[in-house]
Amino acid sequence: METVVSGIRPTGNLHLGNYFGALRNFIQMQNEHNCFFFIADYHSLTTHPTPHDLHGNVKQVLVEYLAAGLDPEKATLYIQSDVPETAELYLFLNMNAYIGELERCTSFKDKIRQQPQNVNAGLLTYPTLMAADIILHKATKVPVGKDQEQHLEMTRQFSNRFNRMYNVEYFPEPQAFNFGQALVKIPGLNGTGKMGKSEGEGNAIFLADEPAAIRKKVMKAVTDAGPTEPNQTKPEVIENIFQLMRVVSAPETVQNFDEQYNNCQIRYGDMKKQLAEDMVAFTAPFRERINELLSDEAYISKVARMGKEKAQASASKTIREVREIIGFKSF
Repeated sequence: METVVSGIRPTGNLHLGNYFGALRNFIQMQNEHNCFFFIADYHSLTTHPTPHDLHGNVKQVLVEYLAAGLDPEKATLYIQSDVPETAELYLFLNMNAYIGELERCTSFKDKIRQQPQNVNAGLLTYPTLMAADIILHKATKVPVGKDQEQHLEMTRQFSNRFNRMYNVEYFPEPQAFNFGQALVKIPGLNGTGKMGKSEGEGNAIFLADEPAAIRKKVMKAVTDAGPTEPNQTKPEVIENIFQLMRVVSAPETVQNFDEQYNNCQIRYGDMKKQLAEDMVAFTAPFRERINELLSDEAYISKVARMGKEKAQASASKTIREVREIIGFKSF
């Protein structure tokens, strides 16, 4: 059985893009692998060093991932800062990481352009913290997006360097978990690109959105003047609306509007009203479960404690062995 590790940033609510992207695959993976999913509150400080409500953000993310289907009985779902062994391994890896290789990291170059007023050491050493998260549990597989591939390569580099320096075969080489065709790209409501909060709140449908908010967002979705010829190719803004409909609506609904488009009879207002109602229906179970969990403090505390205990059992063993390999001994 593969050991899989993946982090979740405690920034922003889950939207349909998240759900149809990696999350549905996480839910499947927890049934087939030894999974560690952590809420990366340490990582969030690299870009938000003074968060308004870090605890509240962590709680919201934990609740939404539970509502979406992550099972704390099947996977280890924990909060990064609850496992101090992460910080200790991060320290050890920083001792063996070189300033030049960290400065060449693409994400570091991007971040210092984006936030020139906050170029902190955490940004520079982000790859070593990510590596610590992964190899702390001796992961063999890591689900990563295109923007994280370089970090995973650096994780392998740090793992191999540790093994060479101390003449051991301790850390495995983690490989990318490739979802292939299982990932579904969910477009945003603004007409271009994928769904995401970075393009503004109105671009994404969140799992916790109330029906009125969903209807308002969908009715503002970008369209065009309509087709002028039968069976003409749909422009991107219209194909986006159809793609959203394909993931939440019945096949016959999609077919009906597709026929209307091909016959130059489509009314986008009617299509968006139908899409909005289907969005409301699709998100209803998530929304209800989120509200239910938010009111159950005892259960949330139990999940966090259980995740902490399971993660620490793995992490403490690794740190104990790493300390012995390096040469730390108790008197």
